[in-house]
Amino acid sequence: MRGWIFVAFVLCGLMISSSSPAWAQKSGPQLYTSKNFQVMTDIPQAEAKDLLDRLETMLKLVAAYFGSPLRKPIRMYVVKDFANWPQSELQKMEPDGIASIRQQGGLTITTTRGIRNGPKLDADAIVYATADHGTPQHEAIHAYCGITFGETGPTWYSEGMAEVGQYWKANDKGVNAKQGVIDYLKSREPKPLAEIINNPLETTGDSWQNYAWRWAICHMLGFNENYTARFKPLGMGFLTGANVSFDSVYGGQLQEIDFEYRLFLKDLEPGYRCDLCSWDWKTPFKAVKAKPGSMAKINAKEGWQASRGLVESGVTYQVSTTGTWKLSKDGEELTAAGEADGKGQLMGIIFKDYTLSEPFPIGDSRTFTAPADGKLFLRCGDNWGELGDNQGTITVRVTATE
Repeated sequence: MRGWIFVAFVLCGLMISSSSPAWAQKSGPQLYTSKNFQVMTDIPQAEAKDLLDRLETMLKLVAAYFGSPLRKPIRMYVVKDFANWPQSELQKMEPDGIASIRQQGGLTITTTRGIRNGPKLDADAIVYATADHGTPQHEAIHAYCGITFGETGPTWYSEGMAEVGQYWKANDKGVNAKQGVIDYLKSREPKPLAEIINNPLETTGDSWQNYAWRWAICHMLGFNENYTARFKPLGMGFLTGANVSFDSVYGGQLQEIDFEYRLFLKDLEPGYRCDLCSWDWKTPFKAVKAKPGSMAKINAKEGWQASRGLVESGVTYQVSTTGTWKLSKDGEELTAAGEADGKGQLMGIIFKDYTLSEPFPIGDSRTFTAPADGKLFLRCGDNWGELGDNQGTITVRVTATE
């Protein structure tokens, strides 16, 4: 059968020398191999071993997520300094790959033959990457998708998931993005979803800033409990050439997604858990009355949680709390008052028409005055990136004053 070419390239220069790691250090670039990777690089021996370990760990997580093992090893050129590379090696590399590395980036070139996404799929991929900035891991995700599916999906998904993949850690759903990426996202007005997902002008390799926005939406959709169940099938549809789109999958949730995307960016910090901070769209709310009022159990390790009570601006409400919580496994048992500095105290916020009031402390106060109309949400006042190890619940009853 005539082959289908995704991107043409010349395979040369990288040959499998052994299935076991090769660590003999020589001058110039050396070939290091592991089960799923063949890496020609000029980085030091110890760094090369560490890179292979990280690549194998990442690949294991990615393959488990997509439910498909890698079909064949990924070939990679990882360059620290071209001055270390003899002309004989450079002549074996694709000019586009060299150019991408010189721009401190990366490029994955994939050749696909046979039937795409079928049992006869035959594909090869070669990665060109600078040794810095997590680029080898990012490009390895593209190579995995190209070899396994023959596709990487639209730009926002392809580059966003490659960024998600390079930050993945086993049994860790928290944010592990670089601090520079987090600082950039928090210092800017949120980029509208339509400009990320439906912008034909954005292309692979355009800018690290655009990659940051793509990472943000893919991470949020992938880990938020309200959207994760649909996100994986959407991605598989992209990778298998199905007739799917973001709007066809999430069209009925666009307002909710936009709200949670903006909230994620506002509260973003290392360790932030989208699964613990997923917004509660389902719990019914009723106007708070003197009797019986509203009652809810607030978990210390989760984000904003429904109090079940609708409150009115300027109205004073009575609050009673029972129970304790802790800010760490071995931490001190705290009441709703929290610690002396206010950390761990009961906090409130009001939601109306996809807009939030400023958060306000409630603590163990017997009353509070609502700063706005809307649904009252509550949480334990801890740093957003540190909620995961909190323990305990506090039961909160809110009633209208007589």
